[in-house]
Amino acid sequence: MAEVLVTRSVTARHERRSRFFARALRQPMGLIAFTVLVLMVLMVVFGPAFLPHSPTRTSPLETLQPSSAEHWLGTDELGRDVFARIVHGGRVSLSVGIFSMLVGLFIGIAVGGSAGYFGGRTESVLMRIVDTFMAIPAFFLILVIVTSFGNHPVTIVVTVGVGFWAQMARSAHAEFKRFRLADFVEASRALGSHHLRLMLRHILPQVIPQATVLATLGVGWAILTEAGLSYLGLGIQPPLASWGNMLQNAQAYLFRAPILAVWPGLFIALTVLAFNVLGNSLRDILDPRA
Repeated sequence: MAEVLVTRSVTARHERRSRFFARALRQPMGLIAFTVLVLMVLMVVFGPAFLPHSPTRTSPLETLQPSSAEHWLGTDELGRDVFARIVHGGRVSLSVGIFSMLVGLFIGIAVGGSAGYFGGRTESVLMRIVDTFMAIPAFFLILVIVTSFGNHPVTIVVTVGVGFWAQMARSAHAEFKRFRLADFVEASRALGSHHLRLMLRHILPQVIPQATVLATLGVGWAILTEAGLSYLGLGIQPPLASWGNMLQNAQAYLFRAPILAVWPGLFIALTVLAFNVLGNSLRDILDPRA
């Protein structure tokens, strides 16, 4: 009997996996976006080891050079290699986007999940806090926090994550409230499972699909927010490169060397677009009604 149950479980997993890949293959744009993001991550993770130029080495005799065999994307106003700074800046921008998303995801699921699971007064208090944060323009809240506490990279990651968590809390609240009285949760509760086990083991897996979609969209939003902060001079500071501060430096040479603004802007647009397309495709793939 045990062998039959194990065989059925393995077969069910294979069927679910096959359905997932079948749905994924029906989303060509999502596959293209996923491929672009994988290539982008590989470039920023392993690319610096193969770069012939340092992103911080200046060369006063080679300022504002056009693309060449030595400098693939040219040089900036200080003679630094633009491609090297794009690669290193991508590592910073993607790190800020991903870790900020994780901060917002953790806070949002913790707050929204607790509100949806416990209900009553806990729900009222926590959701009013969420409503308050959603009523405050996120970018202006981030500006206030960064201005008050500084623009260290860790501060920026946490601050951008704080600007994202309320939307995640809304979604987590709805899903936890929906499943807290489900039959499988009641059965586990009757067997003596405590609240934390019920939330993490039984309800959280039901929230993961929706959270995954919001997470991909949140990464794109976080990258744009970091770029906006850096463009205003409040984000990642030189000599550490990011796509945002590369745009900020390029604005003084917009008419003399406009290509300096094109490259970081292009990579920001391509990355955010890929994350948004991937999020839309995941929403269709993970939709239980599909």
